[in-house]
Formats: sequence, C-alpha cells, structure tokens
Amino acid sequence: MRRWLRPGGLGLTLLALAVSAWAHTGGTTGYASITVSRSTVRYSVTLPILALTPELAETLRQSQAGGAASRNTVLDVIRSHVVLQANGVRCEPGPGEVTATAAAPSFAMFVDFACASTVRELVVQDNVFDVLGTDHHTLAKIEGPGGVQQFAFAPDTRQARFTLGGEATPSRGTGSFVLLGIEHILTGYDHLLFLLGLLLRGGSWLGLAKIVTAFTLAHSVTLALAVLNIVTLPDRLVEAVIALSIAFVAAENIFLNPVASRRWVVSFCFGLVHGFGFSSALRELGLPTHGLVLSLFGFNLGVELGQALVVALALPLLALVRHSGWERRMVWSSSLAILLVGVVLFVERAFF
Repeated sequence: MRRWLRPGGLGLTLLALAVSAWAHTGGTTGYASITVSRSTVRYSVTLPILALTPELAETLRQSQAGGAASRNTVLDVIRSHVVLQANGVRCEPGPGEVTATAAAPSFAMFVDFACASTVRELVVQDNVFDVLGTDHHTLAKIEGPGGVQQFAFAPDTRQARFTLGGEATPSRGTGSFVLLGIEHILTGYDHLLFLLGLLLRGGSWLGLAKIVTAFTLAHSVTLALAVLNIVTLPDRLVEAVIALSIAFVAAENIFLNPVASRRWVVSFCFGLVHGFGFSSALRELGLPTHGLVLSLFGFNLGVELGQALVVALALPLLALVRHSGWERRMVWSSSLAILLVGVVLFVERAFF
C-alpha cells in the first residue's frame, strides 16, 4: 500500500486514469419510442452507427443501398433481441423499415409487433446489449392509452413492465434514470478528472465542501436548463470547454499555486458547462414536460449520488497524502497527468 501511494506511483495511477479518459467514448445511447395502438406495438429506435459492429455497419450501408436481405439483418437487431409481451402473451415481430436520419452519423428503424389482444399490460425485454455491447443504453418513451411513460434500459435493467389504459404513473421509470445518472458520472472520466484536479490542492474541509457544493449547484442548474430547452449550447463547444476545464485546473495546480479558498469560483464557473455535458443523455428523448421533469430529477439524483461516492473515496486518500511529507511532488505529478489528458481531449474535441 505504501509503495502504491508514493508520488510516482500515484501519479502513474492517475496517468492511467487519464489515458482511460482519453480512450473512453462514454458509451452509446439509443432513443426508442414504443407506441401502442390497440393490439399493435411499434418499436422505433434511433441508434448511432458507432454502436454497431463493423460487420453490422457494413450491412446497414448495404441495406440503405436497397438490399432487402441486408435490411432484414439490421432489423433483426430488434426482432431477435427485443421481446414484447402483452397481457402475458408474447407479441410476434412483423414488418419494419430502416431509414437514414438527418442527425448523422445515426440511423432509425422500426418493427411492428402483432399482439393477440388489445394491450393492457406490456412487458418489454431489451436484449440489444448482446449485440451492441454493455456500454450501450436505450432511453425509451412508451406512448399509449393513459399517457406517456419512460424508462432507461441498460445491461443491468433489461426488463420493464407498463400498465396501459389508465392514467400513467408519473414516477414510473424514475428509478432507472437514477441508475443511469450514477453510471454516467462513474464512467464520465472527464467530469471526475476535473473534480479531482480541483481537490488535489487540498485546503480546509470547509474549502473542499465549497468546491464540491459549487460544482453540484452549477451543473444541476444548467442540466435542468438544457434538458428543458431553456438554454442550449452546441455539443462540440460544450465538450471542448469541458476538456479545457480539465487542463485549466491542472495547469493552475502546477504553475499558479491557486488560493484554495477561491477555487469554488472556478468549480462553479466550469460546473455550469459540465451541466450541459450531462444533459445530452436526456435531451433527445422527447418526453412531455411532466415526464421529463421526473426523469431529470432521477438522473440528477443519480449523478449526485455517484459524485458523492467518488468524493467519499477520494478525500481520505488526499488527507493521507497531505500528511505524508511528499504532497508537493504528488500534486505536481498527478496534475501533469491530468493536464496531458485535458490538452489531448481539447485538441481532439475542438479540431477533429
């Protein structure tokens, strides 16, 4: 344990995390619309081409060129891996279509499922992760008699049950968005590196609390504004500034010896931008306002829970370093690793 905590060892550990952040794609997200009309259910989904294997991406290209066999192969992603049950009886997948979208590089497809009777209770089993990988999520809205419901499908939450015909329960599916928020922050290495860069310089417990609180408040505000379409910014600009924020706090640690008591201001200002980054997962879902607010609440709660877990694990380690006698070297080597990934991410996101 002591060897691992030496300045070089911890710096290398953070460098490995930084390289992971550079390589990390953040996963892929599909946006599904499940529309119920009497005994027919249409499952429509928009997917990024990045989510496909190279072989399936080539098959998609052939299907868009008019190949019927290739089109059916792509549609089998739904037909073979999405299972619908209406009133306890399995629905049969039928015809479908694959279309290009204006938001390249992505595509849309739908399959109509025929059920034995008018759908009153619908169970959706989403196994597309077997094809698209465990770093994929599907954010779904279910439209039918009674209103709109929502759910976030993930490798660990593949099945959901929906009651139709009565008034939709507004809170249904909120828990799945809490889990999505937790996973989003725990795999969002750029957000974590920014926060870690702020915490590295230490300071009093009150100062650290201010940093974390400022980041939380700032990204919560802009997350809500962006998801509700009150304020929006181009995704490319947001991602580039997030990368710049990582490089900035790391450079401060190395060259400027920042005043710990004022770092909450930096945390708040850049936290506003990070909130726009968090929002992309929910903006495309197209939920009505009441459903969107609850999904937003669940997602943001998950982000805060995940962030609290990371901070709770990081602070004791940072406190140990602070009393070790080599804090300065550790801060320098770790900040250098974070600076490197910040610069690389900025160049990648701003110019490529």
